[in-house]
Amino acid sequence: MKPLTAVALSGGIDSLMAARFLAQQGYPVFGVHFCTGYETRTGPSPRQVADLLSAQLDIPVMLMDVAAAFQHEVVNYFTAAYLSGSTPNPCMVCNPRIKFGTVLAFAIQNGAKRLATGHYARIFRDAGGICHLRKGADVLKDQSYFLARMTPQQLDRACFPLGEFTKSRVVEMAKAQGLMPIHSGESQDICFIRGRNYGEFLAGQGGFTPEPGPVVDVRGNVIGRHSGLHLFTIGQRRGINCPAAEPYYVVALDRQQNRLIVGFKSDLLTSSFRVSGINWIEPAPLSPIRVAVRVRYRSTAVAATLIPENTHAAAILPDSSQSAITPGQGAVFYQEDVVLGGGWIEPPGGRTD
Repeated sequence: MKPLTAVALSGGIDSLMAARFLAQQGYPVFGVHFCTGYETRTGPSPRQVADLLSAQLDIPVMLMDVAAAFQHEVVNYFTAAYLSGSTPNPCMVCNPRIKFGTVLAFAIQNGAKRLATGHYARIFRDAGGICHLRKGADVLKDQSYFLARMTPQQLDRACFPLGEFTKSRVVEMAKAQGLMPIHSGESQDICFIRGRNYGEFLAGQGGFTPEPGPVVDVRGNVIGRHSGLHLFTIGQRRGINCPAAEPYYVVALDRQQNRLIVGFKSDLLTSSFRVSGINWIEPAPLSPIRVAVRVRYRSTAVAATLIPENTHAAAILPDSSQSAITPGQGAVFYQEDVVLGGGWIEPPGGRTD
């Protein structure tokens, strides 16, 4: 008998089709629609969304409140990262801690053996039964980057039914089967910021006070004022408002002195960087290895040498200099299409492992 599988249902077309695929393959399925506390105030309520999903898919859909865990694990992390001068990546935190943490535990309590999502990624088991994470077949939609902080134990309970499909094919099949998303459009990377920019959201968080300060060039010359470091990230061009012969870009955020450091495009290049807090899905290397490293979701993975410092930290030496390496963002390591693991990019000279 096939195992009872829970499906995390957001209301989007991807999770709808993940549930439909599993049902068509003969798996007993139920849905979980979880509420983060940041749902839109317009449109159907979470209870109504759960009922609409249940009616479309003809499966039971449970409603789950994860607001407290989501605030503690994701939103507080997001705010703290900006306060420290880093640029957070909340999706890389949400997947292991909320979806495959809190929601998976809820699913198991209700009899499920595993949790499925609409991610475009793949899992395979080797001859020994060990799970490995691979890129999704759709190179344009592959979401393995966001899953790199999952543990092998979580992968053992995970299911990604869309991994072998392209997004366009999923949309075609959904249309042919009459499935309609409750929420139209693509999911936002930052799902809890709706109709606001980062600055507006952060200003509404308790204990956060924007601090204006100086804008300086890479030689330390004061050339302007900023309204708060939380409004900027490495590589940003907009909002600096300092005229020059060529455009300025954000090169660094100096939290200690509250300085926004800017330079020209060439000043963004770096030949090495450090990654800490690494979560290894594959065994941690004991000596230098060759990898492809992706430093943001929309970037192309580049060839590099990874030099381990300890189990959870490593120096990364790309084969060619890279632009706008951003502290706080995830660096994910691949060999071919297999995800080795991923950690957090450190600021130059930083050690937080």
